[in-house]
Amino acid sequence: MNSMTRRTSRRLRIAAGLTTLVATGAALTGCASSGSGSGGDADKTSGVTISVVLAYDPPPKATLEEFKKETGITVKWSNVDWDSLQTKIAAAATAKTYFADATDVDWSRVGQLGKLGWFHPMDDYVDVASMKSDMPQLASFQDGGKTVGIPFDASFMVTTANQKMFQDAGISTMPTTIDDYTADLKQIQNKGVSEHPLNIPFAAAEGLSTAWYQTTAAFGGTILDSKGKPQFTSKDSGGYRAASWMVQSLKDGLIAPANINVSDSQGAQTLMAKGVVASTYSDYSGDVGALYNVASSSTVTGQTVYIPTPGVDGPGPNLTNADGIGIPMTAKYPKAAAKFIQWFTSRQKQIDFAGGSGKDKVILGYALPSRVSAVDALNEKGTLDGGEVLASLLKKSKPVFPDGAPSWYPEFSRAVYTNLHAAAAGTMTVDQAIKKIGDTANQLASGS
Repeated sequence: MNSMTRRTSRRLRIAAGLTTLVATGAALTGCASSGSGSGGDADKTSGVTISVVLAYDPPPKATLEEFKKETGITVKWSNVDWDSLQTKIAAAATAKTYFADATDVDWSRVGQLGKLGWFHPMDDYVDVASMKSDMPQLASFQDGGKTVGIPFDASFMVTTANQKMFQDAGISTMPTTIDDYTADLKQIQNKGVSEHPLNIPFAAAEGLSTAWYQTTAAFGGTILDSKGKPQFTSKDSGGYRAASWMVQSLKDGLIAPANINVSDSQGAQTLMAKGVVASTYSDYSGDVGALYNVASSSTVTGQTVYIPTPGVDGPGPNLTNADGIGIPMTAKYPKAAAKFIQWFTSRQKQIDFAGGSGKDKVILGYALPSRVSAVDALNEKGTLDGGEVLASLLKKSKPVFPDGAPSWYPEFSRAVYTNLHAAAAGTMTVDQAIKKIGDTANQLASGS
């Protein structure tokens, strides 16, 4: 599964999958394997076989053999689609039976997994403190002072721009503020370069929530406070202004009317990659190299660049939504799994997996490394499209929720994309949509 397909599955189905996570796990406990992580072999770190299950292709066989030679640990790798993987994790955790020694921890599930206690705190096994300066996204995987998982790749929101289309409209300097960005898009439209130059997905799906989070940050706002209370209900808040700008851009025609039913992945593949639009405001890091510069999937190769995300007074922050890996409480060999995770997330391995050491060490579809030092190394080698900008943005990237995603995130996200979609469709006002989202957050926070 390549990175675009994997992220698409997660974006479109995350809310539905997580809402029923515990209930589904309870219903499917009969599917879990027998076993326990509390046996006498739990401390073994050599001469064992660990099961690693991710929605990801494995490292090359020779690379895993090298790990076995170094540690005495054999890795049995399984690539399971993201949705099925979440069900399997829930089933095993609910039944307290063995499923894997290391598996997926998604950023949006950290609060839920932390509350349920389904994963070992990584702080007990690795020196998390030493990772912080090199892994900006680590904060997204911490809940209640404990680290639920370690980010093994980096995914964060970026702004992409078709530089040629901007130049064709007479724009030589890329915008750094929202006002300049909006004015440039109008100029592109008025010059006839693109009829609807802006791509923001308005389909009622996770991608719309993600776009609003990123735009809120660019407008200087936050989504929730440490207690889960909404920070976007006043008209002068970043969240309210972000929603207003997004919906108004659709009404003004900067965004095509058809975008009301366009998801984030569809917009990237059929609008940005085909030169229909000039910019995607909330795009995904890595898409320039993985999609827009790939001749088989794009008609704009060599034209699209990353730009610092335009904010109110200058470039705004870039929010993270990375993949992580952790150790289930039912793991048979948690210490061996920890050694694997340290190796798997190390600087050198991330460079290898991303193509910095030759094609024979690449993981197919591997996204951007989670370590700044690995991204810097790839940039120095010239093997990363837009590497210099990506390295700078990664260093400044921030979690959507500084205090961790709440355990009720799926219900909240559904309220976000349902109501913002309705505001864009004209069945309610922005004011009504924001009020409903805020009411949902208050209700969920009060009941948590």
